[in-house]
Amino acid sequence: MTDSPTLHSINLAAVSPMLIEGRRIMSGINKLPVSTLQRPGAIVVGKLGLAGDEQADPTVHGGLAKAIYAYPLEHYPFWQQACQQHGSRHAGSPLHHGMLGENLTISGLLEQHAYVGDVLEFADCRLQITEPRQPCFKFQAHMDMRLAVKLMAQSGHCGFYLAVLQTGTLRAGENFRILPGPRQLSMADAFRRRLRRLD
Repeated sequence: MTDSPTLHSINLAAVSPMLIEGRRIMSGINKLPVSTLQRPGAIVVGKLGLAGDEQADPTVHGGLAKAIYAYPLEHYPFWQQACQQHGSRHAGSPLHHGMLGENLTISGLLEQHAYVGDVLEFADCRLQITEPRQPCFKFQAHMDMRLAVKLMAQSGHCGFYLAVLQTGTLRAGENFRILPGPRQLSMADAFRRRLRRLD
């Protein structure tokens, strides 16, 4: 973990159809960067997430406890290599921020150092870590890799959901402070526990 955790990109998507095994499925996973280090525009943060972002299935992403999904930039080389090894259609070019379906691409806070109840304090809003991401068939289809879910499970590179404690705005390039909560359950441990329950 670095001394200055940073927000590198804010990524949004409207709900749109995906074709998965011949079925038309609605999803908001196709996030694209709208605030970057090169163009750091401010994005409004409400209680249910970021202005302009949509979720198709609130049981997976959405609601108060899963309003925003954050993913560590440090894991991108892993997925870039996986795309190349497994023949994904994304192998030919660098993965853009938001490719993992995340709203916030961050650095300096990995799953083993992120705990339930920790607060990410930005200049104009505060977000609280709630739970790890559970990968699903939409993620697998989006990554164009049959083993994408298995790779996330094996690596523990899951990212985490955030609740909005204080509404406001976010801007790419901001540093944020981590205000410790009870520190009883890390995202890495929570993810492993969840996988064991599914076995």
